[in-house]
Amino acid sequence: MPVHRSGTTGRRSLTAAVGALLATLALLVTLPGAAHAAPTDPPTDPLTATPTADPTPPGTPAGTSSATPTAASTPTAPSAAASAAASPSAAASPSGSVPTRGSAYMGMGVIEHDGQGGAPRDDRVAQTEGVDVSSHQGNVDWAALWNSGVKWAYVKASEGNYYKNPYFAQQYNGSYNIGMIRGAYHFGTPNDSSGANQANYFVDNGGGWSRDGKTLPGVLDIEWNPYGAQCYGKSQSEMVAWIRDFLNTYKSRTGRDAVIYTATSWWKDCTGNYAGFAGTNPLWIARYNTTVGELPAGWGFHTIWQYTSTGPIVGDHNRFNGAYDRVQALANG
Repeated sequence: MPVHRSGTTGRRSLTAAVGALLATLALLVTLPGAAHAAPTDPPTDPLTATPTADPTPPGTPAGTSSATPTAASTPTAPSAAASAAASPSAAASPSGSVPTRGSAYMGMGVIEHDGQGGAPRDDRVAQTEGVDVSSHQGNVDWAALWNSGVKWAYVKASEGNYYKNPYFAQQYNGSYNIGMIRGAYHFGTPNDSSGANQANYFVDNGGGWSRDGKTLPGVLDIEWNPYGAQCYGKSQSEMVAWIRDFLNTYKSRTGRDAVIYTATSWWKDCTGNYAGFAGTNPLWIARYNTTVGELPAGWGFHTIWQYTSTGPIVGDHNRFNGAYDRVQALANG
């Protein structure tokens, strides 16, 4: 008959309990994340610590809605913060990245290449305030601009041979309806197609002209390439030929000489400071400083000066070199 040892069962129970405790501790050591709940919030942008937004739909310019507005869209008065955000530079792509094609606008490369200085000096010569807009501004509050003293406007109509401004109707018709003299501009991309091809694309998509006293001649915006090499891969002579092709075609379609928008430094680099267009094409110079500075060769004076990208309501503000009757004269041809 076996002898019963009263302490055996107790020791076995203690050993089992110690073993269970050690197993539990080992499990916690090998699974350190088990003490934290799984995240359920959306992923965040590490630079802003805010939920990551949905990606921009393909073909939609940065800073715009994918929806296409109609001419009946009703603008709303912007807040101070909204006015600052309306500047196209606020919608620019992060440094080092390539912008979405179609998102280019007047003066996109001015600050990067030429910098910026102080506000323009007061001038006794009469000048008339105007603005230029693109899809970055969306539906523009034209009444607020008119009441602030803006009397004329240029609206981006097209880019290359592939993009049309989805806000063109509201911007072009809205400025006209409030009483402004207005016109359209084309952002040229000489590496995509010929000058003639892009001039035709421009005229076919809002860049035409009529002698109604309210329509300014079209503008060729020719400046730094936001999508690649600053001169679009063209030699100086090739660039001059491309610009001439555009200007000649535009005049044959509309009867008007187009305005040339550019910056002196780009013009020197990419055309060799060509002077041959000065006798026929008005100059719109881009320079964010106290004066217009040096002009491209051939032009003894500028017609329009874009002096800032951070002006009230829409960002880009300009001065027409003359009183209001001179704006009317340019519109009438």
